[in-house]
Amino acid sequence: MRQTRGVFLMRVALPDRPGSLGAVASALGTVRADIAAVEIVEKHEGFAVDDFMLHLPNGVLPDSLVAACTAIEGVDVVWLSYYPENWGLQADVDVLNEMAEHPAAAETILTDAAPEVFHATWALLVDRDTGRLAHKTPLAPDLLPEQAHLFGALDAAHADDLVAGWLPDWGATIVAVAPCRAPSTHTIVLGRAGGPAFLKSEIARLRHLAALAEQR
Repeated sequence: MRQTRGVFLMRVALPDRPGSLGAVASALGTVRADIAAVEIVEKHEGFAVDDFMLHLPNGVLPDSLVAACTAIEGVDVVWLSYYPENWGLQADVDVLNEMAEHPAAAETILTDAAPEVFHATWALLVDRDTGRLAHKTPLAPDLLPEQAHLFGALDAAHADDLVAGWLPDWGATIVAVAPCRAPSTHTIVLGRAGGPAFLKSEIARLRHLAALAEQR
C-alpha cells in the first residue's frame, strides 16, 4: 500500500460547467493525489466552490496540488492546509439524525460534530447572557465570561476575523457564530486557525443547524 504524508483540505473555485470537476480530478491525478471526498460548498453565477479531501503521497509537495489545479483555465485554489487524519467529512443529515435521537443533548452533539461538518479547528458553546462556557471541543480556547464579547454579537449569525493575539498566544482565527433558538440562551462559535473564510452558505447551514438544536 502506498505510504501517504497525511490528509489535506483544498478549497477550489472552478467554472460551474460540465467537465470542470473532472478536469480538476484529472489534474490532481497527475501529481498522484488520492481524492478521499469532494463536497460542493457554494454555487455562484458561473462558478462553484468545492472542498477536496486529499491524500498526498510521500515525496510529493503540497504546492504541486496548487500548480496542477491553477494550470486549468478558470480554476483558482482558495485554500490548502493540512487536515488531521482522524477527522473526516460528516453530512448535515447525520448530525440532524443524532440530534433528533437525543434531543436533550442536541446542542452538545452539534458542538462536538461541528469541526468535522464545517472543516473547522474547534467549536464551543457559550451562554450569550452570561458569557459562560457551556461546552467545547478539545482544541477550543478556555474562554472566560468577560472574553465572550470577542466574538461579536452572540444573538445573530455572522462571521468575523480575529487578529493574532485576540487571546494570549492565539494566532489569527476566523470565527462563525450562530445562536440556538430560544428559549435556549446558548450560541455556537466555530473557529478556523488562519482560514479559510466562512462562506455565506456555511453561515446559513450553521444557523439552520443551531436553530434545530433546541434542547427539550
